[in-house]
Formats: sequence, structure tokens, C-alpha cells
Amino acid sequence: MNRFALAISAAIARVTESALGPYQTAVIRIGFTATWLLFLLREFPHRQELYGPDGPWDFDLAQQLIGTNGSFTALIWSNSQFWFESVYAFAVLTSVLLLLGWRTRTMSVLFMVGVLSLQNRSIFMGDGGDNVLHLMCVYLVFTRCGRVWSLDERRAGLAREARARGERARPDRLGPALWGVLGAALVSVTVAGRLDGDLTVPVILWGVWLSQAVWWIVGRRATTPEPRILLDVVGNIVHNGALLVIMAEACLIYATAGWYKIQGSRWQDGTAVHYPLQLDYFSPWPGLAELLSSSGTMVMLITYGTVIVQVAFPFTLFNRRVKNVLLAAMITEHAVIAVVLGLPFFSLAMIAADAVFLPTSFLRRLGDWAARARGGLSRLTKRGDDPTELPAPRTPENPEHAHVGFTA
Repeated sequence: MNRFALAISAAIARVTESALGPYQTAVIRIGFTATWLLFLLREFPHRQELYGPDGPWDFDLAQQLIGTNGSFTALIWSNSQFWFESVYAFAVLTSVLLLLGWRTRTMSVLFMVGVLSLQNRSIFMGDGGDNVLHLMCVYLVFTRCGRVWSLDERRAGLAREARARGERARPDRLGPALWGVLGAALVSVTVAGRLDGDLTVPVILWGVWLSQAVWWIVGRRATTPEPRILLDVVGNIVHNGALLVIMAEACLIYATAGWYKIQGSRWQDGTAVHYPLQLDYFSPWPGLAELLSSSGTMVMLITYGTVIVQVAFPFTLFNRRVKNVLLAAMITEHAVIAVVLGLPFFSLAMIAADAVFLPTSFLRRLGDWAARARGGLSRLTKRGDDPTELPAPRTPENPEHAHVGFTA
């Protein structure tokens, strides 16, 4: 009984005292924002047909649909071309800023607004990856996804260094100003009745805005550490809960996909992969598709392998080594789908969702590698010399840091 109580106590302490998986949530942030940003940039010439006021799914149809399902989209507020272009540019900008990790708490909310505004305007545009992105953009709001590999981390590190030198940290004036501007906008759209319908988005917007105010007031006015500790505990619990939901969502996607495939006769006889390879829409490389579909053995192995990996993955989470093997197999599978079937954004979205299960040690090594590459590139740029020139050796007279912290 004492051991059980100690285990429960340790688990509670772990959940409340720290935000778990900082590297995993950073990869999710980078992965999903990069996926959405690349999609918006690739579809920029076709944005009118996808989400514009003159697209096939016109403004009147969008109004009827929103009136039925009550979903949120800022594009329904106006039918003007200027408003559409503004919302599209807003979605691109928030994606870039969240990708860099600038004011991640605020940008995660604005990123969600941009994703929902475009996707809910024309719900029939997408290839499956949009559904994953739709869900994950909401979950990201509740995570502390800027703890590592972000401009927020860099700013916090500079503040810590200043305090270590005995210097007084510069007050954050941009944060309160940004909070005030966004608060005025939120009050305006609420009073105008633009947030009617489903309460999920309004509750998130108002909840995050008010929590930011409470956090700032406590940080400035609290005379004892207890209020700050309490808010930090609440933030950790919310973050860890959202991280658990993201992991459960990824497992649910694979489990349902695998079990539904088992029920299909084409998956049972091992021929399911053959058919999409014969469709022009899913064959950007006809020669490659023909090569794969010409081998019955290859088609059967891919078909059965896909089902086995998807069904088995949720059960492998209890064994780290087996989980890592299947995780590598799934990431490889999505990379193949991106190339062979021409679904790059679906594959990127699924790989970003898979990243929540990547080992922390691997992600740290990846960050160290990126830091060394960035540091080497920076040194070459500063020298302006021949790239083949070797760097000066590390000596007491010419010290260099062996490790450069990764920042966005």
C-alpha cells in the first residue's frame, strides 16, 4: 500500500511540477505550422477557387452551412475580396510566427483562428490531412509548445543571463500591448455577434485572453511565490493533458483506420493498394506507380503491412523498442505516400502527429546537429572566406564553445 501511494504521489508530482515532452510539443508545433504554411504558399495561385468569395462553394452556400453546423470562420463576416485576402495573409503570417516560436501562447490561438477560418469556409477542400490539422491546431493552444526551439526560449534565456549578471530585466512592453490590441478586437467581434454558434472557439479565445491577464497581474503584483507556483501547476496540468489528448488522437486515427481496413474485402485479399495506383489523380509519377502495381507480391506486402502496422501501433506503446521500429515504418510509409500517391500535405500532417512519439534522446541529438550546422554556417558567413578553409583550432587563446544552443 505504501508503494502504491508513493507511486501515485510521484505521478502527481511529475504531472504538476513540469511540462512533459517539451521537445515533442516543439516538433508538433513546427511540423503542423510548416505543413499549413507550405499548403497556403503552394495554393496561393488557386486560393480563390479554394476559399475565395467567387469559388465553386460560394458565399451563400457557406452561410447556409455555417448556419446549420455553427462552426467558426472569419471569412463569413464579409464577402469582400479585401477581407478574404486579409484573412489569407493573416493565416500565412501567424503560421510563420508560430513556426519561429514568437509569442507562442498568443500565436497558437491566432494560428487556430486562421486554420479554422479557411477550412470551415470550404469544408470539401482537403485530402484527410486537413482533418488532422483541424484537430491539432486546437490542441496546440493548450500546450507549452515554445519551451524549446523557439524565439520565446531565446528571449527567456537572455533574461536569465541578464539576471545572472545582476542586471535588471527589461520590462515586456510588447506583450501587454499585443494583449490590449487583441482584447479590443475580441470585444468588438463578440459585441457584433460574430462569435455566435458553437461556443468552443469563443470559450477558447476568451479563456486564453483572460488567463494571460491573470498571469501578467500575478507576475507583477504577487508579493509571495505561492500564486506564481499555483499558476505554473495549472499550466503544467493543462499542457500535459493536451499532450495526452494529442497522443490518444494519433493512436485513435491509426486504430480506426486499421480496423476499418480489416473489414474491407480488398484489404483482406491483399489487393487494395493496387487500385489507387491506377487512378490518374493519385499517380503523379505514372512510371513509378506502374512499377509498384506490376508486382503482385509487392502490392500484397504493402497492403498487409499497412494494416498490420496501423492496428499494432497503439499496442506497441508499452514497449519502447518495438514502438520506435513501427514509428519509423509509419513515417517511411507516409513519405512513400507523399511521393507515390501525390499527397504531400496529408503525409506531412501525419508525420507531424507521429512526432509526438519520437524519443527525447533522438530529438536532442537532432537539435544538437541543427545547432552545429547553424553555428558552422554562421561562422562561414561571418568570415566571408573560402568555405573550404578549416576553422581555427580550439586553444586557450582562441576558445570556442563546443555546443551552440539551438534557437529559431
